[in-house]
Amino acid sequence: MAHKREFVVIGISVGVALGIFIAVLAFLGICWFKKRSHLQNANNDHSGMILPIRTNGLDSSIDSSASLSDSEYVKGSDYLPKGFHFSWWSYRSKDGLASASGIPRYLYKSKPLRVPRDIQKATQNFTTILGQGSFGPVYKASMATGEVVAVKVLASDSKQGEKEFQTEVSLLGRLHHRNLVNLVGYCVDKGQHMLIYEFMRNGSLAGHLYSQEEEVLSWDVRLEIALDISHGIGYLHDGAVPPIIHRDLKSANILLDRSMRAKVADFGLSKEEAFDGRKSGIKGTYGYIDPEYITTNKFTTKSDIYSFGIILFELITAIHPQQNLMEYINLAGMSPDGADEILDKRLIVDCKIVEVRNLASIAHKCLRKTSRRRPSIAEVSQAISKIKQSRLSKDDSMSFSREDAASLVCRTELQQVQLSKMSSINEIM
Repeated sequence: MAHKREFVVIGISVGVALGIFIAVLAFLGICWFKKRSHLQNANNDHSGMILPIRTNGLDSSIDSSASLSDSEYVKGSDYLPKGFHFSWWSYRSKDGLASASGIPRYLYKSKPLRVPRDIQKATQNFTTILGQGSFGPVYKASMATGEVVAVKVLASDSKQGEKEFQTEVSLLGRLHHRNLVNLVGYCVDKGQHMLIYEFMRNGSLAGHLYSQEEEVLSWDVRLEIALDISHGIGYLHDGAVPPIIHRDLKSANILLDRSMRAKVADFGLSKEEAFDGRKSGIKGTYGYIDPEYITTNKFTTKSDIYSFGIILFELITAIHPQQNLMEYINLAGMSPDGADEILDKRLIVDCKIVEVRNLASIAHKCLRKTSRRRPSIAEVSQAISKIKQSRLSKDDSMSFSREDAASLVCRTELQQVQLSKMSSINEIM
C-alpha cells in the first residue's frame, strides 16, 4: 500500500513538472512570435530613418559642395525632390540588420520620436541652401536642440547615385580623424537618400581662394591648411585598414571649421586599396586627376598624392586647375625661383619666400609623371612640418623687402598676363 502511494506521488510530480515545462515552452514561443511580428511591422511601417553614426562635433560645420569644383549658391527649394517627405527619427537600439541596398539599418523597439518634428522645419522648408553639387543640394539645418548640421540630399538626377551614398556611409561610419569631416548620420526615406554632417562654419577652401567675398587667407593659414590636409590623407593611406584612396581630392572638398582647421570631405568616389582592380570609367574632377590614372585606368595612393600636389599649388597661386594652372606650374618650374612669379600677389608682403619655394618644391615632387617617383603622404607631411619648424630660427632675411615686394608684384602681374596669352594661343592652335 505504501509503495502504491509513493508511485502516485511520483507520477503526480512528473506530470506537474511536464506541465510546467510545456507551459514555459509555449510562453517562450508566443513571446518569440510577437517579437518577430513587431520587428517586421517596425521595418515595414517606418522606412524613413536617421541612423546616428557619431554624435560629436555637431556645433562644428560643413559646406558640402559634393563633387562640384566650385559651389553654386542658389535660393529657394528648386532642387528639392518632388513629393519629398522626411522625418528625423531617434534610435536607441543597437540591433543591426543589412538592408537590401547593403546599408546597415537599426531596429527600434519604442515608437519613433521626431527630433525635430520635421527636417523641413530645420531647413526652413528647404530654403537654407548652402550649395549644389553633382550629388545634390546641401542645406543648413538648425535643430530644435540648438545643434547645427548640414543635410546633403541625393538628387533624382544625381551623377553619383546610391552607390556613392553607400560608400560614404560605410567609410565615414568607421573612419575617425580630426582632419576628416564628421558624418553625424544618414537617412533613407521612401527612396530618398540624405547625408547629415557637422556644419563647417568657414565653408570650403575653394570658396576662400576664389571668391571675392571671402577674406584673403594669410600664408600662415595656408601652410597650416596644407599640413591639416596631409594629416587627413595620411590617416586614409596609413591609418585606415585597409588603406583608403580618396579619388576626388580638390579644394572644393577641403572644408574649414570655425578655427580654420581643414578637413577632407566627400568620400563618394573613394575605394579601398584592396579593391579587386576591375576597370571602370575614370572618376574624379578635371584638373586634379592623375595623368597616369587616365592612361592606365588604375588608381593608387599615389593618385591622391598627385591631386594633393595640385591643391598645394592652388594654395600658393590661387589659380584654379581649370584656369590653366598646369601651364603656370610648368613655366615656373623652369627656374629655381619660378614660384616667386606665380605666387598669389595678395601674399607677397605677407609670406617668407623661402617657405613658398620649399612648398612649391614639395608640390612639384607630388606632380611627377611617374607615380613611383612621387613621395608618400608621410614624406610629404614631414616635409611640410619641417617648413613650419624652420621658423624657430626667426630669420627675417627670408621675407621680401618693400622694394622687392613691389617689383615682384609687377613681375607677377606681367608674367601672368603673358602666360594667359600663351594659353589662349595654345587653345586656338
